[in-house]
Amino acid sequence: MHVSIVCTALLGFLLFGLGLFVSIQRQRHGTLIGHDQNPLDATHRAVRAHANTAEYAPFLAIMFLWHGAHDARAWILWTMVIATLSRYLLAGSLLFGPTMAKPNPARFVGALATYVCGLLLAAAML
Repeated sequence: MHVSIVCTALLGFLLFGLGLFVSIQRQRHGTLIGHDQNPLDATHRAVRAHANTAEYAPFLAIMFLWHGAHDARAWILWTMVIATLSRYLLAGSLLFGPTMAKPNPARFVGALATYVCGLLLAAAML
C-alpha cells in the first residue's frame, strides 16, 4: 500500500471521526447547533478540532494523492507522514490540551508542521 493512500485514509478517519465525535457531543448535551464559547467546553473543543481539520485535510489529501501518482521522492513521502501526524497532534491538543484560551506546545508544533509540510508539498508540485 502506498504512503499517499495510507496518509489520505488516516486524514479521512480523522475528519469523519471528529465529525462523529461532534455529533455525539451534541447528542450528549442536547444541543442541535452551536456550542458554549467556554474554551474548556468539550463540545467547543470538538467543533474546533473538526473545523480545523476540515480546513486542511482535504487539500493535504489532494496533494498526497497527486504526489503518490507522480513517483514521489522519499523526502516527499516523509513529508506526507509528518503532515498527517501533525494533523493528529493538533486535533489532540485541541481536544485534550489544558485550555483552548491560549496556545500549548503540541498545538504550536502541530500547526507549524502543517504549514511547513503543506508549503513543501505545494512547492514540490511545481
